[in-house]
Amino acid sequence: MDHHNLKHSHKELHTLLGTRFSTDSAVRDAHARDASYHRGALPDAVAFPKTNAEVAEIVKICAKYKMPIVPYGTGTGVEGAVVTTEGTLCIALNEMNHILRVSQDDRDATVQAGVTRLQLNTHLAEIGTQLHFSVDPGADASLGGMAATRASGTSAVRYGTMLDNVLSLTVVTADGSIVQTGSRARKSAAGYDLTRLFIGSEGTLGIITEITLKLTRLPEAVASAVCAFPTVAAAVDTVIELIGKGISIARIELLDERQMDAVNKYAGLAYQVAPTLFFEFHGSKHTVAESSEIAGTIAAAHSSGDFRWATDENERKRLWQARYDSYYAALNRRPGSVGYVTDVCVPISELAECIAKTKALLAKSDLLPSLLGHVGDGNFHVVFPLEADNDAELAEAQLFSHQIVDIALEMGGTCTGEHGVGIGKRKALQKEHGSAIDLMRAIKNALDPLNLMNPGKVFL
Repeated sequence: MDHHNLKHSHKELHTLLGTRFSTDSAVRDAHARDASYHRGALPDAVAFPKTNAEVAEIVKICAKYKMPIVPYGTGTGVEGAVVTTEGTLCIALNEMNHILRVSQDDRDATVQAGVTRLQLNTHLAEIGTQLHFSVDPGADASLGGMAATRASGTSAVRYGTMLDNVLSLTVVTADGSIVQTGSRARKSAAGYDLTRLFIGSEGTLGIITEITLKLTRLPEAVASAVCAFPTVAAAVDTVIELIGKGISIARIELLDERQMDAVNKYAGLAYQVAPTLFFEFHGSKHTVAESSEIAGTIAAAHSSGDFRWATDENERKRLWQARYDSYYAALNRRPGSVGYVTDVCVPISELAECIAKTKALLAKSDLLPSLLGHVGDGNFHVVFPLEADNDAELAEAQLFSHQIVDIALEMGGTCTGEHGVGIGKRKALQKEHGSAIDLMRAIKNALDPLNLMNPGKVFL
């Protein structure tokens, strides 16, 4: 983008947004990256729209001057999906943070893209709905970002992912059009499913500005537990048997022995340093009690330790906070380190072998990798705490990541269950989908012929 166009684009954007258009270096730096090790260059400027119409006008200005656009939510992703480069405009959606409507009867809500999941759930509690939004990736991510990355998390085994919980979207496309995909109806056979086209597109096809979400009734009863196992294989076999018997589990998470050690040291806890499952059961009091009893019996058959139960809400929150802190606990093993994280997902029947092969591979590394995951749906993560700016360590971690992906693909899995592609998984996506990448590129080219929408992401 030449200096003349840059100057004029900035002038028009400033006229449109006033002080909500910034070229301040600190503001640009704060919107240049996500939570991963991926780094780029600062964007030329950051825009803070408040309405669909403002986003549309911003996009039209960018199209006029051929200025690339990177949408930004909370920056909690780990594959570089919002990393910027020189010459780009970052559109920060955090001021589009209004909950537009809630229907208790229909169990749905419409929100602007900058609303976070905790903000929505706090609001639902305050107005006394007895409803909640169930997708929980751990971080307090924006709901627009969660839709754009097809997020899921700890509760997906029961409630599904963003793909299952979004009814419709409002999207600003590359020419500045405002498009409504879908409706509030719970099913439809009307035309192409544009909602699911944009979910997981990571801002490469358009900017999600509003989301209509399914809501779920709060369960009558909740019980959580932690249980250690002698081996990872024993823990995973327990998960497979529980799922196979149809036991109603809301969350079931695995932390390996390294990760448990890290959590203990980070949070001042005293859990056994062994492969550990975190369980949570939702439902009626009878269902929760019955499911908990069956889970305990199955776990004991696989040589588990005692269940450590938590039925009090504060105790449950403390228990699950240990799980949510896992990433930062892993980095705490090497003070000052940066995180390289990879994830894969396989059919549940292949999970034990996939994790066994991954653990054998990781045993060859001196980088202190740890493993954790949403094993109820076959998804797990590996965290490498790396020395900042150490190219040799980064190359080693990337090599391990490629090998883990190869293991998962050989078992009929996918290169990423929930982190998305961004920059970090572009080669893996090509390996997974082969010639289908050409169809994806054709869709991208049709919707964004100037390649202005988050360029360089998803595809090489």
